[in-house]
Amino acid sequence: MADDHIRYDILAQEALRGVMRKVLAEVARTGLPGNHHFFITFLTGAPGVRVSSRLRERYPEQMTIVIQFQYWDLKVTDTGFEVGLSFSDVPEKLEIPFSAVRGFYDPSVNFELEFDVKTDAQPEEEPAQPASEPLTIVSEKKPKAEKKAAAEPEKKPAATEAGAKGAEVVSLDAFRKK
Repeated sequence: MADDHIRYDILAQEALRGVMRKVLAEVARTGLPGNHHFFITFLTGAPGVRVSSRLRERYPEQMTIVIQFQYWDLKVTDTGFEVGLSFSDVPEKLEIPFSAVRGFYDPSVNFELEFDVKTDAQPEEEPAQPASEPLTIVSEKKPKAEKKAAAEPEKKPAATEAGAKGAEVVSLDAFRKK
């Protein structure tokens, strides 16, 4: 096979990151439409990722967040996004470059994108290894005053509990209204 000097693989990854960028920019501008929500998995140690030391200690390799109910200050740039989320009733600001994102999934329409992420410590041929315990945060866009009034003890997400026992695939059909 001939050498790919054009690097179609890199061009395709950049184009798909553009899809994610455009979707997040529209949500930042107008909010989540219908039942759409996003699972975004990213490498916490990738260059440009800014999370608190508390979160980095708990999730040193990768983290999955869900943009759905409680989120605020979603801002999207050409190179990444930042968002406010609550972790065990502690508000946090996350800054995530698109180059650190491994996966983007909208379960409402079964749309999924997977990306190759290269880190400085990782050889070019070897794909990033997933962490054994991803974090799933369900977020809702609410005014800050309403968030404090509605604060309840946060339950540990099922995905995090499953991570302790190993990965488990669960069908959401059992929880859907019929």
